[in-house]
Amino acid sequence: MTTIPSLGYSIEIGDLLQGSLSKLLSEEFSTRKKVIICDENTHENCVPYLTTSIDELANAEIIVLPAGEENKILEICAQVWEALSEYKIQRNDIILNVGGGMITDLGGFVASIYKRGVDYMNIPTSLLAMVDASAGGKTGVDLGVYKNQLGLFSTPRLVVCDNIFLGTLPDEELLWGKAEMLKHGLIQSKEHWLNLKTKPVKDITIEDIAVSVAIKNEIVKADFKEENVRKGLNFGHTIGHALEGFFLEQDKKAHGHCVAWGIVAESLLAAKFGTLPMEEFKEIFAHIQSEYPQIKLEPDNLTHLIELMKHDKKNNSKRINFTTISTIGVSHIDQAFSEKQIQEVLQELFIAH
Repeated sequence: MTTIPSLGYSIEIGDLLQGSLSKLLSEEFSTRKKVIICDENTHENCVPYLTTSIDELANAEIIVLPAGEENKILEICAQVWEALSEYKIQRNDIILNVGGGMITDLGGFVASIYKRGVDYMNIPTSLLAMVDASAGGKTGVDLGVYKNQLGLFSTPRLVVCDNIFLGTLPDEELLWGKAEMLKHGLIQSKEHWLNLKTKPVKDITIEDIAVSVAIKNEIVKADFKEENVRKGLNFGHTIGHALEGFFLEQDKKAHGHCVAWGIVAESLLAAKFGTLPMEEFKEIFAHIQSEYPQIKLEPDNLTHLIELMKHDKKNNSKRINFTTISTIGVSHIDQAFSEKQIQEVLQELFIAH
């Protein structure tokens, strides 16, 4: 078990039965109600393991949500708040969010708003949630196709990442998580990038996960409210979130796929109009292309993508803000590019020639 101290809580990486989860539930919340928030998939594949292995969860109330990013919306939150009220959940009870990033984002938001704040824990069950949502204290929901427009910073009591749950995931979802891990290497650790490049996604270890979590956690601890260095974690996400919003409009789910190609696009911006050596861009491009299918768009999609980018919450005034890299392992925040430059890169990468 690897324990990473964060801002008032711990992130435990390893066998959850060997960590502090059961002890915390039995000591601090022994007489308190427990609620598990999950989705249809984790209700079937993950929750039974928890409720049969941890005595304190045997009688937990279970709220099952429909799976998918399209359900990370206020309407679903309202249904959960109604259920919590029906279960007579009080401020000193505990909510456990068991699922991917959609569940930990929404569940954390629900807990933080209900009765002005109920304690919660996160048990991320996807690789993406383990390496991305486990550290940071960001909660939130989407507003239409605009990602994470509503939310607040709120820290859980505990986060437990147990790779036993990864065995339930298809390769595609594992690749979504790997995209975030590759990002961690590109912005801060060339060694991590080079290590991950050599590994098929099935060969990623619990130690690799711990490295990614530690990288993100150190950045978050230095800048919890995302006023400075934490913006570095947005590398690949300005274009990536716009691509994801575009595909959500067509009822297609592709978060990690879009982030991977967002990394390529923002690397190309840095190579053409910044200081990233073109050889390093080619290295990034070659690896992403080898694992993530090429995204193809129509020319008239590009203007819409740029409009989606203008709604990105990281923007200041009329600028579209990016994090870029000057070399693998070194990032720079608050980099602005013109719409013409952005369109040129999108055209080069995503429009058939």
